[in-house]
This record gives sequence, structure tokens and C-alpha cells, in this order.
Amino acid sequence: MPIFEYICDDCRTAFEKVVLNREETIRCPSCGSQHYSVQFSVIAAPAKRGNDDSAAFGCGCTPTTCGCN
Repeated sequence: MPIFEYICDDCRTAFEKVVLNREETIRCPSCGSQHYSVQFSVIAAPAKRGNDDSAAFGCGCTPTTCGCN
């Protein structure tokens, strides 16, 4: 299941919120604004057995490097 994060369009605060109902109002926890952008998060996949550690991370990241940036 994807995890969505939000960035407030007014104060640029990044935040997460579990929304169980589409009618639920989402507000920035910092400034209370209802203006936000939805961001998609990449979550780590379970590691596979063997010596390929890159399979354990969703975007090409390893414990020592990150290809997300």
C-alpha cells in the first residue's frame, strides 16, 4: 500500500496523515492551512537472501549510498 505524505503549500511543512475517510479535512499541523500537495513515498521492500542489498531499498538506495537524490 503506498504511503502519501503532504507538503503545506503555505508554510512548506512536510507532514504525514492517515486518512481513513475521503471526506476528512486535512490541515497542516504547523499553520492549519488546508492548501497542500500530495507527495508519493517510496517504501523499502523486504530484503532478498544473497549478496544484492539493493533489493532491500525501494529507490536504488543501499545502506551506504542513496540513488533517490
